[in-house]
Amino acid sequence: MKLSLVELATVAPGGDKPQALQDAVNAARQAEDLGYHRIWYAEHHDAASAASSAPEILIALAAHTTSRIRVGSGAVLLNHYSPYKVAETFLQLEALAPGRIDLGLGRATTGPVSDLALRRDRDTPPADDFELQVQEILAHFDRRFPADHAFARLNPTAGIPTRPEVWILGSSGTSALMAAELGLGYAFAGFINPGGAARALLRHGAYTQSASDEPTGNRGILSVSAVVADTDAEAQRLNWSRTALMARLARTGTAAQVPTVDEAARELTQAEKDAPTVITDGHWPRQIAGSPSTVRDQLEQMAKATGVEEVMVQDIIAAPEARAHSRALLAKALDVTPVSPARPST
Repeated sequence: MKLSLVELATVAPGGDKPQALQDAVNAARQAEDLGYHRIWYAEHHDAASAASSAPEILIALAAHTTSRIRVGSGAVLLNHYSPYKVAETFLQLEALAPGRIDLGLGRATTGPVSDLALRRDRDTPPADDFELQVQEILAHFDRRFPADHAFARLNPTAGIPTRPEVWILGSSGTSALMAAELGLGYAFAGFINPGGAARALLRHGAYTQSASDEPTGNRGILSVSAVVADTDAEAQRLNWSRTALMARLARTGTAAQVPTVDEAARELTQAEKDAPTVITDGHWPRQIAGSPSTVRDQLEQMAKATGVEEVMVQDIIAAPEARAHSRALLAKALDVTPVSPARPST
């Protein structure tokens, strides 16, 4: 099983965004040393708890300080942007780190005010044309516009021999089918809709396999929220910060900050603290927490159920050192092979 990481640039309690961003860049070096296959940077706007609002910048920095690991976006929220600009940006990243750049594409609301602030045209209601936007990016990458199309003369690929790997990120069967029809990889957000993961990923895999003679097992990713510690009890305790953050976000919106474990312990009910963090009676949890062997068992069950060969983990852990320890324990538990890369000069 391949192991990958979604980096949110979580802002530690009492910390600041500059340090969170530096930690996020450093995470790529740690992930590469531990044998992770790829690291993707999220896009969150107007969020006190997460500093990653411009994944393109973090991708460039992370790619510069690593040499093997794939680096990408998880995801660019394409509904807010020009496909041409996104295509240019990721082709430039690909030119800087050939063969290592992933363009993960998604769509999401970031809140009514920030949605409006991100738009250039604020007088016209936004269109729901995500699939057309994706197709436009692919046309820029492959120069597939009809000869009489206005964009046919554009050539953002000039002098760039390779292309980023394109992925669709979603949490529904609809997005899975779209990715399959376009021949793209698909990453499913199991931490948003755990009950829909198997159906969506199996649907994507079946469709792409029937449409191609090439193996497609490596074109699906299951993304989960996971906390690993030396014991089940400690992992469950560390996970309280994420649970309490979700409750804070529901109450106060994007101004919510990540609580310490002690703060979370005071804010959560006993039922919330005891909520299942492993598969229980066939139901998948929104977040997994446990010892290395516990989490390994859960991920192996989930990978088998969804037919994927790659699992991508996000982890909202208050203390940066506990977050780094969790990632190291998980890599060892899944027996991924560390590589000693030749670091680029900085």
